Amino acid sequence: MSTEPGTASYPSRSAELLWGPRGRAGRGPRPGLSRDQIVTAAIAVADRDGVDALSMRRVAAELRVGTMSLYRYVPGKAELLDLMLDQVSDPGPGRGPAAGADWRQVMADHARGSRDLYLAHPWLLQVNWCRPVFGPNTLAGVELVIAGLAGLGLTDRERVTVMIAIDSYVTGFVRNQILYSRAAEETGISDEEFWATQHPVLERAMASGDYPELAKLAEDSFNAGWEESFEFGLQRLLDGVQALVDARRRPGYRSGSTA
Repeated sequence: MSTEPGTASYPSRSAELLWGPRGRAGRGPRPGLSRDQIVTAAIAVADRDGVDALSMRRVAAELRVGTMSLYRYVPGKAELLDLMLDQVSDPGPGRGPAAGADWRQVMADHARGSRDLYLAHPWLLQVNWCRPVFGPNTLAGVELVIAGLAGLGLTDRERVTVMIAIDSYVTGFVRNQILYSRAAEETGISDEEFWATQHPVLERAMASGDYPELAKLAEDSFNAGWEESFEFGLQRLLDGVQALVDARRRPGYRSGSTA
C-alpha cells in the first residue's frame, strides 16, 4: 500500500493529490482527520527529527491515530513528501511582488525568503528537488520569479538560469550555515575550543612567509556574520545579472559579446 520513491506510479499519484480535490482517497466512515492535518504533522516531524525520521508510522503517532487511517488520504511517504514540499513552498497571500518593486528587489526578496524557508525547515536540504512534482504553491513561487525577470531583454532560458543561479547560491549558503551551527553539538567542541587548538599552528604558518596575502589580512577579516555575508554575495550575484541587463540595452549588443 505504501508508495516509495522509485515506484513509477508515484509522480502521477502525487500530481493527482496536489491538483485534485482535498478529500480522502478511501471509503468508509468519515474520520476526524484531514490531509492538511497529516501534512502539517509530517512537517512537524521533519522539522524536529529530520526527513530520515519521517514515516507514516511516525506521522500517525504525532496525530495519535492509527497508521492505516493515513492511507485513506495519502498512499505513502513519497506522495506525503511531495505534499509537504508544496505546503512549505506557499509564497503567501497575494503571490506577487510588492507594489513598485523592480526586478532586483523581487529577486532579493525571493532569495531572502528562500533562505528563511530553509533555515525554518532544514530537512529541505536533504530532499532532492532536481525533479520536483510541481504543485500549485511550488509553481506560484516559480511564476513570481520568472515574472519578476520579464521585460529585461533576457531570453526565456536566461530567466530560468538566473532563477537556478539564485536558488543554488541560497542553498549552498544555507547548507554551510546549518552545518556550522551543528558543528559544536555534533563534535562536543565549542567554537572557542576549536580555534584555540589551531591558533598556535596558524600563527607559525603566517610567520613562515609561505602565505603572504593571508598574513596581511586584518584580524577581523573572517568576522562577517551570516547576514552580512549572505547579503554581500547576493548583491554581487545580482550585480552580474544587472550587467547583462545593461549590456542588452546598449545599441549594437550582440549575443555572446563580453562588452
